[in-house]
Amino acid sequence: MRALVTGGAGFIGSHLVDRLIAEDHEVVVVDNFSSGKPANLAAAAAAAGTRLVVHEADIRDDSVTGLIANESPEVVFHLAAQADVRVSVARPVFDAEVNVIGTLRVLEGARQGGARKVVFTSSGGTIYGEPDVAALPVDETYPQHPVSPYGVAKKVGADYLFAYGVLHGLAGTSLALANVYGPRQDPHGEAGVVAIFAGRLLAGEACTVFGDGDQTRDFVEVSDVVDAFVRAGGDLASGLVINIGTGRETSVNELYETMAQAAGVDAAPVFAPARVGELARSALAVGLAQRELGWAPVVALPEGTRRVIDWFAAEAR
Repeated sequence: MRALVTGGAGFIGSHLVDRLIAEDHEVVVVDNFSSGKPANLAAAAAAAGTRLVVHEADIRDDSVTGLIANESPEVVFHLAAQADVRVSVARPVFDAEVNVIGTLRVLEGARQGGARKVVFTSSGGTIYGEPDVAALPVDETYPQHPVSPYGVAKKVGADYLFAYGVLHGLAGTSLALANVYGPRQDPHGEAGVVAIFAGRLLAGEACTVFGDGDQTRDFVEVSDVVDAFVRAGGDLASGLVINIGTGRETSVNELYETMAQAAGVDAAPVFAPARVGELARSALAVGLAQRELGWAPVVALPEGTRRVIDWFAAEAR
């Protein structure tokens, strides 16, 4: 298979590239390196030889459509995005330029290049807005009423993908991701609490918990997420939005306790005032992923967070 991965030098994208290269596929990466890192592709480049091609390009640029079309990928995995909710609130036009116009340029490139399928990265934490806690874990039948520009753009991206299937016969699957964590995650990102805790625990610094720490998230490990992308790249689940998470709520307090134990730290976290607008609870039901993709998460939180701590420790050497 010839696959093209936008955002392929990023956190999730580079893990997907690693998996595709390990399975002997040809891979084209398109990334503007605004947040992605060349180092994230070093292992894949060493293993791939001529099977990996990297283009430094911005999906907002009109030229990216021709670039993608000229590469003639069979499958396009679209992960490039402006991924910070706070940035989307402060700069909604910029967010739309990347996440709406950029997505359209990618879809046009896939269509013109004769791609069989596009797998789009959506956001299970934002497309459902602020769901009723009684509905947790939220499944795909829950109304999509996003309350941030980022969430709106992700909903629109999936809608465009569906329309391209109807209009042009371009198959597409949207994966609505929960809170993804793992090695290579940016500790400065909005959803990078696992990376933040790992770095501070290893440095002997206090970890800050905002609010009472009872707020919950659905933490899913990056290798599980990559497995969902690979499965979606086949002939399954076209036309669908599918949640990718664990279906389990984990409180920030539980997360801290798990990671502190793994790092051999006895100190308690520091508590700070809750952040305005933060969701109290979040979790995604994954029954549809099991039925349509044959997918289920396999990496438990203790093992997954241990991998993050080990990766940060190795990077610090």
